[in-house]
Amino acid sequence: MPKPAEGTGVAIRKRSRVPGVMVTQYIEELPPGSTTPDFIRKPIALTIQEGKLAFFKAVVSGYPVPDVSWARNKGDISNSTKYVSRFDEKNEEYILEIPNVDSDQADTYKCFAINPFGKAVCTAALNVIEVGFKKRAPAPKSDPDEFRKMLKKTVGKRKEKQWNEGEIDPRFWEVLLSAPRKDYERICQEFGVTDFRWMLRKLNQKKKEREAEQSKYVEKIHSLKQIEVKTDGTAEFELDMKLKDPNSKILLFKDGEMLDYGDGTDEATKHNMQKFGETYLFSIRDVGSEDAGLYQVDVEEVNMFSTSLVLPDVELNTTLKDIKVIEGQDAVFECALSDPVPQITWCANDISVEHGEKYDIAVSEDKQVHKLAVKNCTKEDKGVYTAIAGLRSSQGTLDVEDDPSAHGKDDGADELARRLAEEKARLQREKDEAARRAQAEKDEAARKAQAEKDEAARKAQAERDEAARKAQAEKDEAARRAQSERDEAARRVQAEQDEVARRAKAERDEAARKAWEELDEAARRAQAERDEAACRAQAERDEAARKAKAEREAAERMAAMAAGKGSGGSSLGDGSEGDGTGKNGKGGDGTLVNGLGDGSGSHGKGDGLDLDGSGGDGSGDKKRTRVGELIPNNIIDHGVHFLNGLSDTAANVGESAELSCKLSSEDSNGLWYKDGKKLESKDGITIVKDGAHHKLIIHDCQERDAGKYKFEAEGRKSEAALNIKDPPKIDADALSKFSEPVIVKAGENASFKLPFSGKEPIKIQWFKEDEELLEGHGVRIEKSSTHSRLLLTKCQRKDTGEIKIKIKNEFATVEATSELTVVDRPTPPQGPVQIVESSLSAIEFKWRPPKDDGGCPVTNYNLERQQLGRNTWTKIGDIPGQPTYRDTNIDRGRKYCYRIRAKNLEGFSEVLTTNDIAAGTLAFPGSPAPPKIVSAFKDCINLAWLSPSSTGGGSIIGYNVEKRKKGSNFWSQANPKDDPIRDKKYAVKDVIEGVEYEFRVSAINTCGPGEPSGPSECAIARDPKKPPGKVKDFKITGSSYTSLSLSWTKPKEVKGEEDEAKGYFVEIRPTDQLEWSRSNTNAVIQTSFTAVGLKSMAMYWVRVIAVNEGGEGLPQSFDNYIIAMPPPVKPKFTDKKMKSFMVVKAGNTVRVSVSFEASPLPDITWLKNGVPVAKHVTITNFEKGSQLFIYTSELSDTGIYTVNVKNMVGQDTFTIEIRVTDDPKPPGPVELEQHVQGTVTLSWTPSPDEKRDNHLHYMVMKRDSVKQTWLTLVDCLFNNKFTVINILPGREYNFRVFAKNDIGLSEPSVSPVWGTTKKREKFTYSLPVSKTLDFQAAPKFIVPLKVHAAPPGYECYMSCAVTGNPTPHITWYHNNVSLNTNPNYYITNVCGVCSLLILRVGPKDMGEYKVVAESPLGHDECSTKLIVKE
Repeated sequence: MPKPAEGTGVAIRKRSRVPGVMVTQYIEELPPGSTTPDFIRKPIALTIQEGKLAFFKAVVSGYPVPDVSWARNKGDISNSTKYVSRFDEKNEEYILEIPNVDSDQADTYKCFAINPFGKAVCTAALNVIEVGFKKRAPAPKSDPDEFRKMLKKTVGKRKEKQWNEGEIDPRFWEVLLSAPRKDYERICQEFGVTDFRWMLRKLNQKKKEREAEQSKYVEKIHSLKQIEVKTDGTAEFELDMKLKDPNSKILLFKDGEMLDYGDGTDEATKHNMQKFGETYLFSIRDVGSEDAGLYQVDVEEVNMFSTSLVLPDVELNTTLKDIKVIEGQDAVFECALSDPVPQITWCANDISVEHGEKYDIAVSEDKQVHKLAVKNCTKEDKGVYTAIAGLRSSQGTLDVEDDPSAHGKDDGADELARRLAEEKARLQREKDEAARRAQAEKDEAARKAQAEKDEAARKAQAERDEAARKAQAEKDEAARRAQSERDEAARRVQAEQDEVARRAKAERDEAARKAWEELDEAARRAQAERDEAACRAQAERDEAARKAKAEREAAERMAAMAAGKGSGGSSLGDGSEGDGTGKNGKGGDGTLVNGLGDGSGSHGKGDGLDLDGSGGDGSGDKKRTRVGELIPNNIIDHGVHFLNGLSDTAANVGESAELSCKLSSEDSNGLWYKDGKKLESKDGITIVKDGAHHKLIIHDCQERDAGKYKFEAEGRKSEAALNIKDPPKIDADALSKFSEPVIVKAGENASFKLPFSGKEPIKIQWFKEDEELLEGHGVRIEKSSTHSRLLLTKCQRKDTGEIKIKIKNEFATVEATSELTVVDRPTPPQGPVQIVESSLSAIEFKWRPPKDDGGCPVTNYNLERQQLGRNTWTKIGDIPGQPTYRDTNIDRGRKYCYRIRAKNLEGFSEVLTTNDIAAGTLAFPGSPAPPKIVSAFKDCINLAWLSPSSTGGGSIIGYNVEKRKKGSNFWSQANPKDDPIRDKKYAVKDVIEGVEYEFRVSAINTCGPGEPSGPSECAIARDPKKPPGKVKDFKITGSSYTSLSLSWTKPKEVKGEEDEAKGYFVEIRPTDQLEWSRSNTNAVIQTSFTAVGLKSMAMYWVRVIAVNEGGEGLPQSFDNYIIAMPPPVKPKFTDKKMKSFMVVKAGNTVRVSVSFEASPLPDITWLKNGVPVAKHVTITNFEKGSQLFIYTSELSDTGIYTVNVKNMVGQDTFTIEIRVTDDPKPPGPVELEQHVQGTVTLSWTPSPDEKRDNHLHYMVMKRDSVKQTWLTLVDCLFNNKFTVINILPGREYNFRVFAKNDIGLSEPSVSPVWGTTKKREKFTYSLPVSKTLDFQAAPKFIVPLKVHAAPPGYECYMSCAVTGNPTPHITWYHNNVSLNTNPNYYITNVCGVCSLLILRVGPKDMGEYKVVAESPLGHDECSTKLIVKE
């Protein structure tokens, strides 16, 4: 197995693309071309019947190629007969096979893939369904009236969809259709589904189909709640549905089997359904492991709801702890499980809770640690919290206390007195409660002691009465026997009376001794409990008295402090004007721990309370010292106690068992007891004391050694149970004898017997070829507690095979195998009979051996012959065991038939009869295939050929070879006419150098030559050419991820050494393989070639070989391997029209596509605001681009998204801002005010969207009664007030305010009508008395500037109103720099309304803005701040 890279010390957890796979990387940066292991396809969970073949398959990736290993949680897989691990090279699958799976092999299996750079791990569960013999509990006795309930009734079965191996379990869709969306990933992981896109498409289709079926019986169905286990041990699930027909049948199924259910009124009913309006509540009482499964609710035959109850078999390693927090803090409950569980149930006060704003549920990566966080605890959160995992649960309480800092501080002495009184009352209650508990414990201990004493006395009296009764019975029996046997009466009666009296006395003495021991033990325990209770009561009383005294003293000092006076005044609690701590004595800034204090002025003196309750002098800078202990020392030595107690132990019969414990003192001695009896070091028991360690060793354990063991030392005791196991055992000699093969003849009986030992009850099963044998025809099985015997009567040949016995009890299972061989006559020889020769002189034929040799080898074959036309068979006799025969005693032209029998030690087989075989018919052989040119020289051409398919019934005695010049029609024989060629090759030497020839061959048998073959290829009579040399200038002209373009130069000719090249072969070899493969099947003539079909980014060795008639030249290759990839290209985005800003309406789809060019393939990373994107964002990468997709956008998806494209050459980044918003909500009511004549100031309540959309602004429109058209007064307004100028009297004005964002406008908020229509009256002019008036006034701002906040790039409009006569001069300043001459700002002053417009706000515009109004009569100024939002 590869080891991790040394010296790194790194273990980086990575996320696999396949759910349920955990990947660990050993180094921070991987070398180029190397990858960590991962699973392409992980093994899936398997449920299989006992005795079948179970297998897990996995496909892994990674470079270097990882090593794959298997393991299981509870056990090992080292037994090669039970676990077979192999690799399928064709499918590249790693397979773990478990043949003949047993219930003991049900477990969680792990698959590890490891290489030097990392490790990948995944798990899969194996569930085994037991078949065959099952232990059954005895049937309970019932009254005859209940007989009708015992009748067998037909169990309804739900029609389940059939599915084949490799397909998805239909239960997956049943569960998924009724599950909430948040559970989709967990369900897919449980069933091994990895293609989520396909799953979602298929699920939508199935939902439509199911809704169509459900609409037949229900109007609507909603509020589906999955099954949950409650704290009271019941499981519940519910749904709301409205039936079209109230009389429709509602059926409940579990794993496809119909269940009867009650209405919840009968507590004995297991399954119940209760209806509340349209709500149907299903419940399961007393949930056990057998209740796990898939529950389905059907209306008539249509499924409405499916939910799976999973009860993992786990233990709670750590339980919940009680938690006490202050109001407003978070509380965290945590529990640890023994095995991984993806999800458990959390309950608060028996009500299940889910992950949300109030509760945060977290699971560790190994799925074993589960946490529940209760956020911002309040008084309503107090109660009992429960964690439920399968059938195990744990509870913890949450106590929420008031926050001390939330209460106000009171400076009065009344509050001090009230708190002191409350504290005193609380102490008194605690004291009374402690005394009451001590008295109750004392009374309970006395009551228990008296009860134990009475029980011991009652048992002793009962034993004495029983002994007396037995003695009397035996005495009467003795008298009766004495009466019937007079001769021996005196002697036997006397002996029996003596024996009876002795036994009675011994029993009475034993009973009395036990009674006294029990009385002493009960009295000792009672006295110890009384002493312990009295000690605890006294300690509690002392503690209560100490606390009361301390509180009284503190109260007295505090009262004295409250009455005292300081030179700088008094302070209670905060020490704002004096020292109230007594901790450092400094005046002016003190803090009292209990919230009480008194001090003097900033540097005066004051009285304080030290931390230990004593007063301080409160002097200026002098520190006070604490007198006495901060916390009284109340530690009590409890004497010797156990550091490690005894623990339950199990041992097999004949083995040794050890019980051990550890005390806190090495000097203490103790005693060992078994079931109340004292033990000593004898009779196979050894007691060892090693310092504080005490051990009890039991040698050669037997069943009598099982029981309760106790160790006592100085009043402390610890108990544990010893369980003795007696698994089945087989003696080695008996096993060796049983394993010897049993050989019997057909029709005889075979017997197998095996002795064993073990504790009953024992289950014994016999198997033949893995099929269980049951009592019946030909099979007899004898069973006892010490042996078992199998008898097979009248065995047949088909009974041959492996015989296995399986012995099982509650502790273990053992197996033993043997072999049964039944010998019989062989089966007939097998046809068809093949005729080798049928000539004038002989008939030769052959056949196949028998299919079954009968258990022993075939020694001979017996043959008979019959001539056609005769009725008699002539015996040929036995021939050796080869299945062939040659008959030379034949007559020409006759036909013969043969019968063949096989023979072994048991006899002859049935006959195989041949068809009629003719002898002596004239038949010529067929034509051979055209001959092949082996080699050619200037004076010789070598040929070779194959035999003809038809020999003409006789054997081939030779061949003739003919030749001709190319273009000629004349064939001449190359070999001598009377000398046929015996071999199937020939060298033709009668050739002329430089001439091209063709050749053909004809076969010859006893009848003569047959037809000649077709002509061969042309061959020139010349010496062979030399192979060419290496190609020159071998180089790469182009490459891609799947192809490689090559070019080279033709090799030079070297006379006598290297001839001209006629073609070229291109060969490639992956770096992880040793064999070369040719990319072209035929030689190419060109000096360039493109190899295709390469794997992307794979590494290859490449070479070119030149060829000609003389063969292949030496290969020319590159010095380094070639990577299948285009030439390196730095990542670069190719789409110049990509947008950098996008506005999307909430709920719509977001799709961002980018195109780029890069080689090799880059790593693509999407970030949102600098962090990875959320899970609901789908990223799709392809060769030249990437796409970000959000199916349903939300406001939280707003942000700056960055895509980073990086490879070994470089990287490139593209950023786009996505703003998800919605139609803005309109602003609140518009109010109108007039501060300056001819102006109107509009103000309105902000839009509700203003807080969450920093781009939201306002637009104001006006319409007057003359123009009757709407005019936009201002846009991009970021405050909630605007002053309209040029308001003319006599006109009515209407105003509308819109909220506006990147999507558009909201509905308008309309103002009331401003102004009235001027009524025309008769004009009367009275000349007023002229008065001299002074209208001069100093400048004054009547409407000040407001604080503004605007985002970058938007407009900002500032305005204010000023009065003054003469008209003042207005000057604007930014950070004390005049803006009147700055062209970047638009400044106006109309009728006293001064405004400043910033067209495009930037960071440089942030700061203080001031407007100054000046005139000869004075000046005034007004300022504000501009904040630029990020």
